[in-house]
Amino acid sequence: MSTLLTASELVAAYSTGEISPVEATEAALTAIEERDGEVNAYCLVDREVALEGAKASETRWREGNPIGWLDGVPTSIKDMFLTAGWPTLRGSTCIDPDQPWDVDSPVAARLRENGLVLLGKTTTPELAWKGVTDSALTGVTRNPWDPALTAGGSSGGSAAAVAAGMGELSVGTDGGGSIRIPAAFCGIVGLKPTHGRVPLYPASPFGALSHAGPMARSVDDVALMLDVLALPDHRDPAALPPPISAYREAVRRDVRGLIAAFSPTLGFAKVDPEVAELVRSAVNGLADAGLRIEETDPGFGDPKDAFDVLWSTGAAQWLDTFPPGSEEKVDPGLRRVWEQGKTYSAADYLSANAERAALGILMGEFHTRYDVLLTPTVGIPPFEAGHEVPPGSGLSGWPEWTPFTYPFNMTQQPAISVPAGLTSDGRPVGLQIVGPRHSDDLVLAVAKLVEEIRPIRVSRLASGG
Repeated sequence: MSTLLTASELVAAYSTGEISPVEATEAALTAIEERDGEVNAYCLVDREVALEGAKASETRWREGNPIGWLDGVPTSIKDMFLTAGWPTLRGSTCIDPDQPWDVDSPVAARLRENGLVLLGKTTTPELAWKGVTDSALTGVTRNPWDPALTAGGSSGGSAAAVAAGMGELSVGTDGGGSIRIPAAFCGIVGLKPTHGRVPLYPASPFGALSHAGPMARSVDDVALMLDVLALPDHRDPAALPPPISAYREAVRRDVRGLIAAFSPTLGFAKVDPEVAELVRSAVNGLADAGLRIEETDPGFGDPKDAFDVLWSTGAAQWLDTFPPGSEEKVDPGLRRVWEQGKTYSAADYLSANAERAALGILMGEFHTRYDVLLTPTVGIPPFEAGHEVPPGSGLSGWPEWTPFTYPFNMTQQPAISVPAGLTSDGRPVGLQIVGPRHSDDLVLAVAKLVEEIRPIRVSRLASGG
């Protein structure tokens, strides 16, 4: 069977008996065997656990009693989430794998409760600290479209696995763009929901910046997965109440006539000309489909300095709990962030948090006039793997090439990346759709319209072509 069916297509085939969860899981495991040596998306694959889950799902489908809309769908989980029975090393050589691993994070618990088949865990840079995926523990994760290129990060393993057909779904984290960056680079769909929409445990040291969300090859699949991930968990005191309606239904909302602001640069970002052209073409397509487009900027300057304070102090707080001698073992770039974070005072942190809050208020007012904001997801196409910044760019750190993503971690708004097209040399480009807080249903519906007018499938990746 094809390894590039969407989760929705798989479930439809399960219901008719055309395909079984065991067949789908074996196909995903075969794809991992054939492709992951080159792509390096997985840091752990558990064939026995996956097939056991698939057989249980097959029985439920045969008896007409599936336990969820995604029962039996092969799925991966980023190695930032506690997953009972598997170590959670977070890309770090400083975390001892030889300890009890008997707790499920809310994300892992919801996946199991809804019958999804867990294949294994996907790669992350150490502590998910940067916008590409490589670490001393697991090596370099590569882009299935072209293994010479980066998959992005920090959920690069998840994006690469989904794009290459090594499982239909994955769950990533996003503290500054970590779902949306690799989704754009790998030509898939990735949603950073409203903060608190997906419960987290343990609490992230990155605090208000931290989100978790679904990654898939279609908007419908992302919506279905959000229905699972958004279920409550008492361990997250910041979690939102359960959604009032199902995202799998809301994704089909008619959005024609809504007002969308299109900001090609946010007023301060540099954008590759080919990326700019592809994004503008996608926006023009939305206008032709019935959205009312106004080209305008939200009206804020680059909040990178405040983001750097919030990000580095969170990293420093976490790393200060690591065993003695960790300074010499962690990623050198992460060590610089650790050292930077320790230079800030409580007043510095509070000032940065105040700037974060002010940015949220500004965007709240902006969305009284515009239903959604459209931007590039990343201003550049994927670049050479194994580098934090594009070689020869003169940039010093990953936030310098991701100015479209981290501002909306600070504002805690929902933001989704959907494929906008391919560059002349075949590198994927993403369009970002940002909505007001709690409007996850709206950004999904607009994303669905983009997908309908610009269908970009990754079927050639199944064979590595």
